[in-house]
Amino acid sequence: MQRRNLVVSVLLALALVIGGIALWKGRGAKDGAHAAATRKIAVATVEAVAVDFPVRRQAIGLVESPATVVILSRIDSQMAEQHVHDGQLVKRGDLLFVLDDREIAAAVAKDTATVQKDEALLAQTVSDLHRAQELLSKNSASQQQVDVATTNQKSAEAVLAADKATLDADKAKQSYTRIYAPIAGRVGTVRVTPGNLVKANDAAGGGLVTITQVEPLRVTFALPERDLPLLREATAHGKQPDVAIEAPNSGTRTTGKLNFVDSAVDAASGTIAAKAWFANEQGVFWPGQYVQSSAVLGTMPGAISIPTVAVQMGQKGAYVFVVGANGVIDIRDVTVVAADGQNSAITGLKAGEHVVVEGQNRLTKGSAVNETQRDRDPTAPVSEVQK
Repeated sequence: MQRRNLVVSVLLALALVIGGIALWKGRGAKDGAHAAATRKIAVATVEAVAVDFPVRRQAIGLVESPATVVILSRIDSQMAEQHVHDGQLVKRGDLLFVLDDREIAAAVAKDTATVQKDEALLAQTVSDLHRAQELLSKNSASQQQVDVATTNQKSAEAVLAADKATLDADKAKQSYTRIYAPIAGRVGTVRVTPGNLVKANDAAGGGLVTITQVEPLRVTFALPERDLPLLREATAHGKQPDVAIEAPNSGTRTTGKLNFVDSAVDAASGTIAAKAWFANEQGVFWPGQYVQSSAVLGTMPGAISIPTVAVQMGQKGAYVFVVGANGVIDIRDVTVVAADGQNSAITGLKAGEHVVVEGQNRLTKGSAVNETQRDRDPTAPVSEVQK
């Protein structure tokens, strides 16, 4: 009997323990479910704004020099002096080379003496003419003598004019012995050094040196044919839209002015060429360099702008996560109509709505969120025109 009571007591105690454990687990599960229901996901948001959104077109551009001059000698001579070295920056009018001018200097001296002789001869013929005319007035000379004196004077004048022309030509040749920079720019490799003979107009040998203008420069780029109306509108009435120019992988940037649109579309590529001038005052861009060009061809007034990072892509297209007034996530389908730097212009949202820019990977429609609102990036281009 005592053994039976002991067994019953043990069974009752075991039942109480099992029941307590079950009750504790049930309460813990209920508390966990409640905590999960009330837990919020932390996200960062940015407010959608209405702006005059720039219509920007980007393309790979090629930096070109507007002027390149191959320096040639205009006479046959010998190089006497070199006043420029490889890679030097020169100004227009700087002395580059001096050629041996002794032979031409002798010719100029001879021509000068000849002109002086002609001038003396002309003075004599003028005197003879005056004397003949005076004698004719006194009936002491004939008209034939006057005519001969007149002819002699005119002949002397012609000889003097011809010899002066010869002198001027030789002086011009003498000036060719001093070669100056016709433009400002950067010198390439100097191909002829002192002591070498040079030939006149020897382009086959590459000339004496090449000067390439490096300030200002221009960038040439091509845009699709569909952008032709934008280009025409942007450059109408003499307007020169801004063009941003950036060297890849260097962060070097500058701004130029769009000042040329080609007169025809390239039928082979379906593009139209455009050019922009820029100052290059620091000399950081080089002719032949490839750059990223970005031209603002207009604006979209009152466009809704959000950071591009907020735009997600799904099977149906672009969408964004929007935080409602109750802190619950809604998914909104949008259409991206333009992009500019870190921002995109979209349709499907209203100004003032909050879009998620961080934490999207944990969100679904109806998620409760703990929102932290951020200011727009002050370096973004459209933030400066926010309404």
